[in-house]
Amino acid sequence: MKPILCLALCAASVFAQPIVIQTGAILDGRGGVLKNLQIVIEGSKIRTVAAGTAKATYDLRGLTVMPGWIDTHIHLNWHLDADRKSVSNGGKPEDMALETAGDAYMTLNAGFTTVQSVGAAIDANVRDIVARGLIPGPRILTSMRQIQANAGDPEALRALVRRTKEQGADVIKLFATSGLGAGGDQTMTDEQIQAVCGEAKAVGLRSVVHAIGDKGARAAVLAGCTSIEHGTFLRDETLDLMAQRGTFFDPNLLVLHNYLDNRAAFTFTEEQLNTIEKGIAPTEDVIRRARAHHVKLAFGTDAVAGSHGRNAEEFIYRVRDAHEKPMDALISATSRSAESLAMGDTIGSVAQGYEADLVATDGNPLDDITALRRVVFVMKGGKVYRNAK
Repeated sequence: MKPILCLALCAASVFAQPIVIQTGAILDGRGGVLKNLQIVIEGSKIRTVAAGTAKATYDLRGLTVMPGWIDTHIHLNWHLDADRKSVSNGGKPEDMALETAGDAYMTLNAGFTTVQSVGAAIDANVRDIVARGLIPGPRILTSMRQIQANAGDPEALRALVRRTKEQGADVIKLFATSGLGAGGDQTMTDEQIQAVCGEAKAVGLRSVVHAIGDKGARAAVLAGCTSIEHGTFLRDETLDLMAQRGTFFDPNLLVLHNYLDNRAAFTFTEEQLNTIEKGIAPTEDVIRRARAHHVKLAFGTDAVAGSHGRNAEEFIYRVRDAHEKPMDALISATSRSAESLAMGDTIGSVAQGYEADLVATDGNPLDDITALRRVVFVMKGGKVYRNAK
């Protein structure tokens, strides 16, 4: 065999070798706890999860291994500038792209291997560059824009949904209500909501709905929208309807705390900050009630400037303040969120055939939820991006 050909074949053989991860404890993303198994990875996929004696490529005994976490509601383009002020639009496109990429990198290092950014057009540029392997970041899905009531009548909204799909969006984001500070009342008509969510379904896209108040949320559930975001003032009757129809619920606590913790970065008035603070208790309450009504809770943070890379704080707020069980919160951020993204057979579980998205923490979050702040190891699609053991 010629030396050059041998070199090429030998190199290919080396790179084709499976990765073996030795574990002590795995939380599989579906509620299972697995002990002393090896995860064998070929390419980007998990080949087996079983007992074994193969030499370990990575020995993660002493850590807790989980599926890579999923954040179903972030805003990757929001960032803090050099003066620690929040920026969400404007500026040079190249600067916005770099800042968005920086937020993506921080988010991946924090253990989140898939995110849904809802959304700005620049997200798609970063999504595609990450997917090509040119820069590190989580798997990104984006709505590219946010559809509001002033976008037109139902026919115009259906056309906008089709155009958004053609431009490369992964999901449709719409505002059925005003924001928390404005009271959360319904802003889109029922017909507008039906047009957006109906057309999204017709073109093969999911639809996620900003809905603070109950009236707009209920209209969105009846319209067949995929997920209700925030849902601060949902009534029990609407939660029951969501459970019956399989509508996902994506409440967010980190965003509220982040606004208060970084108040100097934003332009909120004192009255608006008081309204945000008053929104924390009903958000905690609706999470508890949603659990009691068997609603499918996804995991989103609404991460904006100041919270990228701190997404795991949402776990702590949910467990400590909303009194979720740690395992329930983890399932929300793994298999349940994967299901909400229509990716439940691809990500969100440590199981044969799934993407090799893994995160390992120093400590067991079932005993101490703050262990999720101590990320030691991050793998996405079979590639290691963090290994601090």
